Amino acid sequence: MSVHAVSAVDAIARLDEFDAILDARSEDEYAEDHLPSALNWPSLDNEQRKLIGTIYKQISPFEAQKRGAALVAANIARHIEREVIDKPRQWQPLAYCWRGGKRSGSLAHVLGQIGFRVGVIEGGYKAFRSAILADIPSRVARLDLRVVCGPTGSGKTRLLQALDQAGAQVLDLEALASHRSSVLGMIPGQPQPTQKRFDTLVWDRLRRFDPARPVFVESESRKVGNVAIPDALIERMRASACLKLELADDQRVALLLEDYDFFVRDPALFCERLDALTELRGKAVVKGWQEQVMAGQVQPVVRELLLKHYDPGYAASIARNFSGYAGAPTIAPVDRSPGAMAQLALAIIRGI
Repeated sequence: MSVHAVSAVDAIARLDEFDAILDARSEDEYAEDHLPSALNWPSLDNEQRKLIGTIYKQISPFEAQKRGAALVAANIARHIEREVIDKPRQWQPLAYCWRGGKRSGSLAHVLGQIGFRVGVIEGGYKAFRSAILADIPSRVARLDLRVVCGPTGSGKTRLLQALDQAGAQVLDLEALASHRSSVLGMIPGQPQPTQKRFDTLVWDRLRRFDPARPVFVESESRKVGNVAIPDALIERMRASACLKLELADDQRVALLLEDYDFFVRDPALFCERLDALTELRGKAVVKGWQEQVMAGQVQPVVRELLLKHYDPGYAASIARNFSGYAGAPTIAPVDRSPGAMAQLALAIIRGI
């Protein structure tokens, strides 16, 4: 048998060396967060975990252990039949569970008896999470961040996508958060990740950057929807060099109508989201916007939202929070089109 303990610190440093990462926790635990590229091989699934917990509390720990052992053995057998039969002897997985190691230990024991060399993370997922949270500040400190600033609708996300396609290093926090970082930024059909999941996604992106090359990121608030940017990262962003992206107002309105087309197609949804602005703008103003939207006058509402709501708030916030903004060079695409953004991205990369 070849089963060996791997510390969480070693695991995050050697994550790409293993042939597979095996998460032995239940489906719900896995969904909340998991190691990058981890496969979910539950030793106990959601319902089984609840059942064993009930037996433990209502009958006895001994009875729970017996029933649990039978379920774990059957589940591990299914995982092996489904995933392992075709694996060569050289296959080296890394397994983990929540903290105690019972579930991952059972899986690793059987795989080790087969003849595979199996790593098990000491302290499980809980230790992994502590390790990545401790690792984020040092990774952030090594990066040369370039912060793309600009008012709502100026095309910051489109420019980041163009930079990425042109080969630049990009940290797209809104994509990781599944949110467009405003009161109206919720994306229908795309639930946000948990805070734990977002932290892991950010860390996984950070670890892949080359510190010798700049990393482009969009100016953000501390929170993107319901998730918070790690403190070390947001502070680093606010102290980094900025680029000031400008786009004509007509182009900004058109861009938002394209990017938020689900509001155009679903006026009731748009009106529902506008309710969130009542405290800031007042009932009368919001009601007026909603009436316009329901009458099919979406464009004038978007323009007024831009010029009267978003722009004043953004100007004050960006000047207050990003020290490099005042002296930032202005960059301006010809228009909002992908081609114009691609040209601008290439010009930025050449100018580095």
